[in-house]
Amino acid sequence: MAIRQLELVLVDIVMIQLSAFLTLVIRYELIFENIEPTFVVSVLKYAPINTLVTLGLFWFFRLYHSLWRYASITELGNIVLACLSSALIQLVALPVLDWPVPRSYYILQPIFLIILVTVERYSYRFLRRWRNQGRGGAEHRVMIIGAGEAGQMLLRELEDTPNLHYRPVCIIDDDSRRWGRYIQNVKIVGGRDRIQRTARNMGIDVIMIALPSMSKRQRREIVDLCRNTRCEVKILPGMAQLIQGEYFVGQLRPVDLEDLLGRDTIQVDVKAIGDYVRGKRVLVTGGGGSIGSELCRQIASHSPESLVIFDIYENNAYDIQQELLKRYPDLELHVEIGSVRDEGRLNDIFDPQLVYHAAAHKHVPLMEESPNEAVKNNVFGTLKTVATADKYQVERFVLISTDKAVNPTSLMGATKRICEMIIQSYNAHSETDYVAVRFGNVLGSNGSVVPLFRKQIAEGGPVTVTHPEVTRYFMTIPEAVSLVLQAGAAAKGGEIFVLDMGEPVKIADMARKLIELSGLKPDEDIKIEYTGLRPGEKLYEELLLDEEGLTKTGNDLIYIGKPISFDEEVFAEQLQRLKKSAYAEDGSVWEMVEEIVPNYCKTENAKPAQREAAAV
Repeated sequence: MAIRQLELVLVDIVMIQLSAFLTLVIRYELIFENIEPTFVVSVLKYAPINTLVTLGLFWFFRLYHSLWRYASITELGNIVLACLSSALIQLVALPVLDWPVPRSYYILQPIFLIILVTVERYSYRFLRRWRNQGRGGAEHRVMIIGAGEAGQMLLRELEDTPNLHYRPVCIIDDDSRRWGRYIQNVKIVGGRDRIQRTARNMGIDVIMIALPSMSKRQRREIVDLCRNTRCEVKILPGMAQLIQGEYFVGQLRPVDLEDLLGRDTIQVDVKAIGDYVRGKRVLVTGGGGSIGSELCRQIASHSPESLVIFDIYENNAYDIQQELLKRYPDLELHVEIGSVRDEGRLNDIFDPQLVYHAAAHKHVPLMEESPNEAVKNNVFGTLKTVATADKYQVERFVLISTDKAVNPTSLMGATKRICEMIIQSYNAHSETDYVAVRFGNVLGSNGSVVPLFRKQIAEGGPVTVTHPEVTRYFMTIPEAVSLVLQAGAAAKGGEIFVLDMGEPVKIADMARKLIELSGLKPDEDIKIEYTGLRPGEKLYEELLLDEEGLTKTGNDLIYIGKPISFDEEVFAEQLQRLKKSAYAEDGSVWEMVEEIVPNYCKTENAKPAQREAAAV
């Protein structure tokens, strides 16, 4: 038993005896009679049994398991039920034991017990608050958005927890029936239209959004209203994350790009995915990376027969291995270290029914500096993995592609376009179904721009953006992986699956919003510097080639691009020459890639008209 619980038990013992004593004193003083010795003897004889029974009931009704710093009407109800249950047992037991007490004892004793235990429990909260108020006052004036259960719990924690240095001064809620009322002496001043005016008039420093169940579109609308307040904005995550956390304040996080996108998370057919993956042997290449590791998480949740993580970098592979072993102790999990460029190693580990190929070099500027390595890893690593899948008659092979494969201006994008051509070529002749999944930038992935911006803001700036007009599509890692799994479940072979990711986002606008939501002003508190497009970088990304068109699937947000035909014999011969060029290190790899991907336009070598077209 914890020390805090033992303290409560000892105090409860005193309260139980005190309630019986007060009952006898009040009863006899009120009716001006002498105390009956027989009744006193009965109460004293019954005291040990009464104490044990009542403590047992308190334990049953969880009076020793609640966090009394958050005590609410639920805990009060448990106190009343426990005390009334004790009174009911006494009402039956005392006559049976022939221990007489005044009839008023059965009414007054539980009333006193309820009062005493309630005061005892709830005084903890008030003592904490009184003690905290003497600590010099809060440093930050807080506005809470949301007067629901989450907002009330957040408010109580801010009031009760020492050393947080936050003082709630007002609440915003869209329910007009609550306006003008108070929660713990903090006034609900109005709806969301009052956010900016109230923040200015009341000197708010921090805005805390306590609406964990709202949609992403609603979240973006509220966040947009907070942007121009010069306040730091924090937000509670969804209810699922809160359930796993212990404290609400500990779960508060800064507003992220995902909150600003305003697009609801893509919905996939979970049952179809589960039915397809369940009981299958699955291999994930690049399984330690940001996309690969999330693939492993979601695949593991659908009960595969076995899961093999294949990665060249042992640290990431080890991390996801330990996570999955803890979450899924019954999963048959294997971690294999090696490269997709090593044909012998592929043969050693290959025994899957499903392959998800996420292994690739993805960093655009670095691949511009090391083009031969990009070709060796992305193109020929994929080719060897695809060929091995065909050799071992894998049921389905899913390639992780990118929107940078469309009209590529970077070598990385061009290599991924060649990978798409490889799977389309093999799909025409193999028993294996080969498909590709193409999506844009992934929030939270290695190299994501959001953590970089946050670090730059924390350091006082400047925030660096390559170009004021650079625009990108964004999606979350779970969305990307859900699409990949949906493709694996629905594919028939040869498709390129594309996600409708809504409107693209200007990176410069995103940087400004993140600065504002940190309570700072762009170009005054934090400078934004434009560094120029990096080698191979586009202003705008595209999701489809003009020739590909779109075909709907069963999911309104997932489409299929029509495969583009090409001469497979010529393509095979081009790959052989590209391989010789990449391994010869003779500098001709650029020309070979341009020959294979006709719409590839290397930006710095292009004519002005071509560069403009590539940027668009």
